[in-house]
Formats: sequence, C-alpha cells, structure tokens
Amino acid sequence: MDVTFTKGPGRSYSVAVRREHGPALAPRGGPGHHPYLPHDLVHFVVEAEAGLRGGVYGRLAAGELGFFWPADPAERAGARRREKARRPTPRASADMGRSEELAGACLMLWELRRGQRTSLPPWLAGWTPDPLAERIAARLDTYADRWHALPDGGSLTLDWTCGPAGWARATRAGRPGRRSGGRRR
Repeated sequence: MDVTFTKGPGRSYSVAVRREHGPALAPRGGPGHHPYLPHDLVHFVVEAEAGLRGGVYGRLAAGELGFFWPADPAERAGARRREKARRPTPRASADMGRSEELAGACLMLWELRRGQRTSLPPWLAGWTPDPLAERIAARLDTYADRWHALPDGGSLTLDWTCGPAGWARATRAGRPGRRSGGRRR
C-alpha cells in the first residue's frame, strides 16, 4: 500500500491511499496543521515503527475504510454500512490507543529536540523516552525537513509494510511519481 501526503497551501495537506485490498479510496484532507510534520504522517511513522497492525494504516491495508470513503460513489453507502457493523478487535483498539499515545508523545519529543519547544508538556512530566520513542523521533526527523521544503502540490509517498524493515525501504518525495530512494517499480 502506498500512502501519499500532498502539501497544500499554508499548512494544509491531503492524504491519498493506493492499496491492494478493499475499495479504492478517495483522497481526503488531513487534520492538524504542523509546519514540519502532518498529523497523519506522524501516525504513519508511529504505526510502522511500533508494528501497530491495528492502527489506522494497518486497518486501511487490510481493506477497512478508516477515515476515508470509497472513491466510487456507488460503493459508499454499502461500504459505510459494512464498516459500521465491523467491531474492532481488542488488539486493534489497543493499537489505535497506542498510536495516539505515541504520536502525541513522540511529536513533543521531536519538537523539544528541534528547539521548537523548551520543555515537554505537563502530561509527559517524568517520561523517559524508550528505544521505540527514540526511533520514532529519529524517523520523524528524517521526514520533517523534506516535508517543510516541499512546494505547494509537492508530495511524499511512503510504502506501508508494517514494521520498520518493510516500510523504510521505499520512500518517494517531491513531485508525484518521483522516488528519492528505495526500490524501483
């Protein structure tokens, strides 16, 4: 599955997913307006590094809709009904919670290390980053400047294969269709 983050005007962005399972998905605008790290990109990094198959991207790869909708309007009603009837497993629910927790903490850690904040927020008082948090912050650093330097309409495409060994092999930045590293198709 490829996930493309496209920079919009100001701090806006959109996310498009191309996957093998489930209906084709329409792109959507992303929440949050961080100048260096789009919220959905932070979740992508967190879920890949932590191996969270029940997070947003693991569920999308498995064919679920998540926060997207089918690109074909004729498929939307039926797909939404099926999605509502689906109950997440306890593992998937735990993975989603863990994704939110790590995304918030690791973004704060990254901002602290980059000098964008002077201290961690009170809810992280006493927190000592573990090796996973350190890896996530380092991976965020890998993409932050690349994202910030993109012009409006520029994109960063990441290959979702849950776990760092899989997804780190393929990234694409700049104009759509141009790879900056990783495997060739």
